[in-house]
Amino acid sequence: MRLIDAHCHLDFPVFDQCRDAVLGHAEAQGLSGLVIPGVERRHWARVETVASASPLLAYCLGIHPWFVRQHAQEDLDALEATLASRPHGCVALGECGLDRLHGSIEEQRPMFEAQVGIARRTGFALVIHSVRAHDEVAAVLKRADLSQPVLVHGFSGSFQQAGKLVDLGCYLGIGGVITYDRARKTRETVSKLPLDALVLETDAPDMPPAGVEKGENSPENLPRILDVLVSLRPESREQVQQALYRNTCRLYGWPEAG
Repeated sequence: MRLIDAHCHLDFPVFDQCRDAVLGHAEAQGLSGLVIPGVERRHWARVETVASASPLLAYCLGIHPWFVRQHAQEDLDALEATLASRPHGCVALGECGLDRLHGSIEEQRPMFEAQVGIARRTGFALVIHSVRAHDEVAAVLKRADLSQPVLVHGFSGSFQQAGKLVDLGCYLGIGGVITYDRARKTRETVSKLPLDALVLETDAPDMPPAGVEKGENSPENLPRILDVLVSLRPESREQVQQALYRNTCRLYGWPEAG
């Protein structure tokens, strides 16, 4: 079994005392890759350092919407210069985006649009954080007319919202939310979306699956999320696994035989 965790904050301090063990356990369960997103400039070096410790790891660099107030044009310039240098192991710009539950979307929008522009100019895939802002994110992407892959990570929403993003060519990250019976709308949406639009993620230590305490999620839970996804889909387990692996490789520009 080959599984890729398309979005996991393995650099967060909560993993400092157990990172190697967590990664080892996840690998034993079939993990063959994991991508660490960047959320603010002061932690980009940490993300790169953690990712360099294992051939299973890759990373992204970006400015998360929660931290836009701590960043300015000089940080965007640094992001573009860094990505233009094609740093080893960096596979995408992200995460960036809009979050209606944390601050003002209008305040977040300029930083998001600027990063979309950087992704377009540098050719990097784009990883997006979108919380109750799917329509606004879709509008920004439609105007940008990107040619490279885009991931809207941790998707939760309606089939109509998902359809707008998929029609723009986006991949949708499927995580722990589908393990909750009460998440009926998202579970129904995930059951009907094109399989070629889905990738698997944990967003650890956040977005815990049912029964896991907040802040205690781990990439070791990826197989459990897969089990639930398979139960929601009409395809066979093997078909789902193969598609998820293929989709994630295409998203991040990896050879599918790797």
